[in-house]
Amino acid sequence: MNRVFRRIAAQKVSGRSTALAHRIAALLLEYPSAELLELLPSIRAAAGELPERLAVPLLQVVDHLDGVSLAEAEARYVETFDLKRRCSPFLTYFAYGDTRKRGVALVEFKQAYRAGGFEVVDDELPDHLAVVLEFCSTGDEACQVEGIKLLLGHRAGLELLRLALLELDSPYAGALVAVCATLPELEGDEREAIAKLAAEGPPGEEVGLEPFAPPTYMPASGHSVEGARR
Repeated sequence: MNRVFRRIAAQKVSGRSTALAHRIAALLLEYPSAELLELLPSIRAAAGELPERLAVPLLQVVDHLDGVSLAEAEARYVETFDLKRRCSPFLTYFAYGDTRKRGVALVEFKQAYRAGGFEVVDDELPDHLAVVLEFCSTGDEACQVEGIKLLLGHRAGLELLRLALLELDSPYAGALVAVCATLPELEGDEREAIAKLAAEGPPGEEVGLEPFAPPTYMPASGHSVEGARR
């Protein structure tokens, strides 16, 4: 199920656990389709090969999708990601809102993909979390590192999305928990950036993204990914 990218050159996937977790999360964070529901048994089996801290939250999303009809899955997805701005799956929205700077950031995503040998299909925005995760997991080791850099560059938004989904008790929270668990632990300045973004919201917005747990109460995101930061 590789609909987001057109492959330009054959690549190998490395960093198996991280890449596999990102690939599974990418699939689960797509808009639900009959094809995705048919893939759930294979996704479940693949998730079972991951360490428990990654497998358990991902399987929570699988269990949700496996227990509803396609229409119900579609409705829940729209209710979660399309109707709640603090649950936006578009990473640059948290940092730039709908300002012109967001357009520049989108170009940076496209350039990173193109450098890795991929192009985004016309109907996809390059900062959708599912697209970024597919890039992380579909290319070679260099693509994985560059993809993780994109995630880390928008860490505050990623963590706010995780916290928002957890607060809503959303079945999709597990995908964010797993993704954040593949990233280095939050540092002090990152926690401050998350708190600031939660309080102020994206540029151009009149209200913030509260309520969220204060950064001092944020759970650790997980262990470091080798080569993610240089």
